[in-house]
Amino acid sequence: MAKVVSSKKKVAEVKEVKISSILITQPRPETEKSPYFDLAKKFDVRVDFHAFIRVEGLTGKEFRKQRVDITEYTAIVFTSRSAVDHFFRICEELKVKVSQDMKYFCITEAVALYLQKFILYRKRKVFFSADGTTAGLLEIIGKHKNNEKFILPLADSAKNDIAQFMIKHNVKYIEASLYRTVSNDITTVMETEYDIIVFFSPYSVQTLFDHDPQFKQNGTLIGAFGPTTSKAVEDNGLRLDIKAPAPNTPSMVSALENFLALIKK
Repeated sequence: MAKVVSSKKKVAEVKEVKISSILITQPRPETEKSPYFDLAKKFDVRVDFHAFIRVEGLTGKEFRKQRVDITEYTAIVFTSRSAVDHFFRICEELKVKVSQDMKYFCITEAVALYLQKFILYRKRKVFFSADGTTAGLLEIIGKHKNNEKFILPLADSAKNDIAQFMIKHNVKYIEASLYRTVSNDITTVMETEYDIIVFFSPYSVQTLFDHDPQFKQNGTLIGAFGPTTSKAVEDNGLRLDIKAPAPNTPSMVSALENFLALIKK
């Protein structure tokens, strides 16, 4: 559920807010069938898109320096489509043949299904978190932790809850950087004052403060998708107004819809 209010006073305050513009810190969808456009029409709001970050893949030469022998591992963890793309790109560049017995552990069903672009999905062992959360993914990994050697792809050398779980439970694993996250120029888009800014990555939050170290939230509402993004928002002293995923709002679109419906009652 959108994390909007915690008291009757705050309900009243939220209902006084007029929302006319939302900034999504991701690239504009390639198709007009995106639910964000349906949201814009339903609530008569302007939804703009501007990617705060971009992903750049490491070269095969850069990957080799990590001394990760993919063929020595029996399982791999994917938390994004980018990780899937860059893993198989690296394998192709280095002419590494991925074993047919490789097991794939994915954060969501959508990421799992994305594997069809690279493997014969029905003939492979693919697992995914039932609720799309890190906790759900860790539960599945926990059931296999004694029998597998995992590759954990990361952006640069970023640490996350999965790595901490691996260490805590003595799981055999290795971290492998496949790509790096780079900030985009947000000067032009930040000249506009938005009622809501929505973040999907801790790196996007960092981009905001790289652009303006003295950024003040004031009346701007902040949305965040994912626990690490939410933490980054709050660690930077911002007030988190809309949070997803949650049991009733698995997507940011549904969280925004709940929020907009609440203030328009």
